[in-house]
Amino acid sequence: MASYQLCVAPPEALLKPLSIPNRLLLGPGPSNLAPRVQAAGGLQMIGHMHKETFQVMDEIKKGIQYVFQTRNPLTLAISGSGHCALEVALFNLLEPGDSFLVGANGEWGRRAAEIGERIGAHVHAMIKEPGSYYTLQEVEEGLAQHKPVLLFLTQGESSTGVLQPLDGYGELCHRYQCLLLVDAVASLGGVPIFMDHQGIDALYSGSQKVLNGPPGTSLLSFSDRAKHKVYSRKTKPFSFLMDITLLANLWGCDDKPRMYHHTTPIIGLFTLRESLALISEQGLESSWRQHREAMEHLHSRLQGLGLQLFVRDPASRLPTVTTVAVPAGYNWRDIVDYVMDSFSIEISGGLGPSLGKVLRIGLMGCNASRENVDRLAQALKEALQRCPRHRL
Repeated sequence: MASYQLCVAPPEALLKPLSIPNRLLLGPGPSNLAPRVQAAGGLQMIGHMHKETFQVMDEIKKGIQYVFQTRNPLTLAISGSGHCALEVALFNLLEPGDSFLVGANGEWGRRAAEIGERIGAHVHAMIKEPGSYYTLQEVEEGLAQHKPVLLFLTQGESSTGVLQPLDGYGELCHRYQCLLLVDAVASLGGVPIFMDHQGIDALYSGSQKVLNGPPGTSLLSFSDRAKHKVYSRKTKPFSFLMDITLLANLWGCDDKPRMYHHTTPIIGLFTLRESLALISEQGLESSWRQHREAMEHLHSRLQGLGLQLFVRDPASRLPTVTTVAVPAGYNWRDIVDYVMDSFSIEISGGLGPSLGKVLRIGLMGCNASRENVDRLAQALKEALQRCPRHRL
């Protein structure tokens, strides 16, 4: 028997059944779960060191290699969201005093810069107004001036809706003895990416966007160049949990017997495996085409409502996350709230440098359909009619 009396009663809320609304998630993520992924989340638990779990992990690695288009042996999933994969990459590729060049044209570049500063790297942020990408000339100027060991670029900048080109950037970095790290959280599966052919040294993405999985796992791969940088470090990474040499062993990437490192999110691995199976069955080229066609239909419907796309250059628009300039006289919160309250559809306002300037609309994975675009267009039409509009 306990020697003390309980002083905290069971919470009343936890004595009631869990109730979750059914919503269409058309924000920048997470997206709705694919039915097969949702079913995988209800499977029974097995042990994290069981051979069946290792088999699932091996299948996940092969799936990541497919969606990344890479043959890198050091390819694995991270027990954490895409933001966690960013930290794993930076904690392992940067040491105190390293020069770090960051493309900061949105929220994710800003965060990468802050993490670099916390590590003690010499961070050089290439600041750019939201809505545009970095040219090869701009990047080369930064490489020549700062001589970094690592360049960070975001392929799909979900805070601004910008698509960053990648052809030629890896080759350029290598000419300056620099590694290239790319964030593909919001873009993977929605636009082409070829890790090996484009010379990307470290690439990461998340489970909750085009892959239609629950948040909590992320995808990461290191090239041989990046692996050499990690394994020749002068100092240990700050985080034991995020030490890629230990994670590589757990994921069977170093041809040594697997040793316990941490308890992986086993159910999350089941759902990630099914997410990767679904996109493998569909095929990358089909997925890219699906997202491009859904984006084109969305843009047509938005412009038909008199709304203005935030990214002016059509070639620079991210298919998975569209940014719309907040229409004059409206409060963006009113529009977002109306669409949610009246239609159970989620869209979002801006983030970081785009806060207050845009609405963000996500079409990712199974959510990227003409039907969903038409549902949203009807909701936005009504919102523009019903929400208060102030004179300028």
